Amino acid sequence: MAKKKAKTPDNNITVNRKARHNYTVEDSLEAGIILTGSEVKSLRNGQGNIGESYAIIKDEEIYLMNSHISEYANGGYANHEPTRLRKLLLNRKEIVKLIKEKEQMGMTLIPLKLYWKQGKVKVELGICRGKKAHDKRADNKDRDWKRQQARLLKN
Repeated sequence: MAKKKAKTPDNNITVNRKARHNYTVEDSLEAGIILTGSEVKSLRNGQGNIGESYAIIKDEEIYLMNSHISEYANGGYANHEPTRLRKLLLNRKEIVKLIKEKEQMGMTLIPLKLYWKQGKVKVELGICRGKKAHDKRADNKDRDWKRQQARLLKN
């Protein structure tokens, strides 16, 4: 009798679905994030949201703004503030590269997803350019056409 494959757990905590609709992602990189204990426990319960968040550069360090991690239910007095500023962990070379791209090319730093990697929380940070309204319409048109093609080929 064949052995059953063990199910691999979904490592994604939360995904920013609006980011790919509102921005074109030029490049992305992985960054660590500094969290408190109650934040990690809350993320294990799936209580994170990065839909409205973005990264800022402050004192040559990169911080994540407007990311919402709900308070841990059993946290008591040691709970955290849900929308506090969270520092991202990057190498000095990566930080310098991000600063140059943001200042020279007018890019925005948007978190694309929050996920677990080897027991630690990581952020996929996208270097993005904002889409115009006509770009969004063209993307919708292409997506609809591909759906229609798939339907026609299926029948």
